[in-house]
Amino acid sequence: MAYTFKAGKSVEKNTRRVAKSQVDKAIAEIDDSDLGLNDTIHQVRKRCKKLRGLIRLVRPGFDDYAKENAAFREAAGSLSVLRDSEAMLETHDALMDFYADRTDAPVYASVRNRLVERQEEAAENHGLEERLAVLRDRLSDAKPRIEKWEIEGNGFAAAADGLRKTYKRGRDAMAEAAERPAPNSMHEWRKRVKYHRYHAQLLSDIWPAAMETHVAAAKSLGDVLGDHHDLAVLQEALPSLFGGETDEMKAYLGLAQGRQALLASQALHCGQRVFAEKPSALTRRWRHYWDAWQAGHEDAHLLQAA
Repeated sequence: MAYTFKAGKSVEKNTRRVAKSQVDKAIAEIDDSDLGLNDTIHQVRKRCKKLRGLIRLVRPGFDDYAKENAAFREAAGSLSVLRDSEAMLETHDALMDFYADRTDAPVYASVRNRLVERQEEAAENHGLEERLAVLRDRLSDAKPRIEKWEIEGNGFAAAADGLRKTYKRGRDAMAEAAERPAPNSMHEWRKRVKYHRYHAQLLSDIWPAAMETHVAAAKSLGDVLGDHHDLAVLQEALPSLFGGETDEMKAYLGLAQGRQALLASQALHCGQRVFAEKPSALTRRWRHYWDAWQAGHEDAHLLQAA
């Protein structure tokens, strides 16, 4: 099932349906022996993040939000060790690709070799398969809870406050990042962008032609901010991995910082489009889309019954 609400169902039923779908997919991915460990962890962590995005949309009317959000956050966090080491290796390779015509990648072979070693150490020493087994049990335990989730409110009103608050936080985080484009502020913005993108994706059926463009722009923005964050994590980890800053390390860090600056500029340019409207204006516009969507569904249902 798609990660989107369907017409003709209450927000409560849609929330339960999407949550169960994400849990079932995560369990299936854990059980899929054809998926490699890295891919399994990446997919399952993404499912947990989507679950957190889902319940954040209905947070104001969901009394169990804090408990369920913590459960899915801890589930994803238990797998972060290998994912972080994989991300650093991917970030190094992307950095070398970006500077391919301006630097000699073999000069930094020692960096890559150490990152590969770190990835192998993470896979061997942290019991990741056992963690996946525990996570599978946690996800299975969540399914009967999901069946009992209760969401207050009817129609768009059940999602409106969650949508508006998340979008406002994203807009505020963008202003903070524009004023102080430090790694922490950019990372905070990234988290808000991701939640807003999930909300747009959940509501994408209200007007697919318009919403798909917004979802794509939010995803692109989130990817740029994700690359920025990955570079920050890599820079923070490197000195300890190599026992301090050498001349080679200083040159490497200079490349990373230069790339970060470009990504920050790109993100702010894209963000001005994603967060162009005031929160009340975007919420009002999407409410009109919702009303038209539901009316169209009801009209189609009446025609079929005639």
